[in-house]
Amino acid sequence: MDLPSKHLAEAVEQLASLPSVGKRSALRLALELLKRSPEEIERFAQAFVAMKEKVKLCNSCGNISDLDICNICSNPVRDHSIICVVEDARDVMAVESTRSYKGIYHVLGGVISPMDGLGPEDLNILSLINKVEQTSPSEIIFALGATMEGDTTNFYLYKKLQHLGPSITTLSRGVAVGTELHYADELTLGRSIHQRLPFETTFNR
Repeated sequence: MDLPSKHLAEAVEQLASLPSVGKRSALRLALELLKRSPEEIERFAQAFVAMKEKVKLCNSCGNISDLDICNICSNPVRDHSIICVVEDARDVMAVESTRSYKGIYHVLGGVISPMDGLGPEDLNILSLINKVEQTSPSEIIFALGATMEGDTTNFYLYKKLQHLGPSITTLSRGVAVGTELHYADELTLGRSIHQRLPFETTFNR
């Protein structure tokens, strides 16, 4: 589309680079921002600059945090004997929103996906193994999406962790097959956490 301003065009181009934002939606957002005061735009832009500069990954679990250790890992009230393994930070937020889980997390940063060029060495798997060896948790919950890549990653992790002693469980199939965890509704996800199953019974079916 031809726009009357090269600056507007650049703003639209940047907004359209975001996932699920088309050119028309980007133009609508840019025109809305154009109506705002310089002070509002400054606050808007500074929020993203600060996010990029100050948000980091927790040194313990890999979740998004403002501190070196996130507020979940540093919380003494949480049950540190249970580790919930998830794909990314969105899944931590999804599980937390159910208020059904009181353990800690480990964020892999993805799932094994040869099609996307992601192998075990590209994920936070070694740090998970080290954590299990050092802390001897009583249970590890596999809470990856019910996709082929999620199942592949679950099986790989099971083979790496089963000899270390913890009980290994997975979410019940209340989360529909093919669904990424953060898209599941809170009620279904909460029920899947409460009704989790021993992992070996799921892949032996």
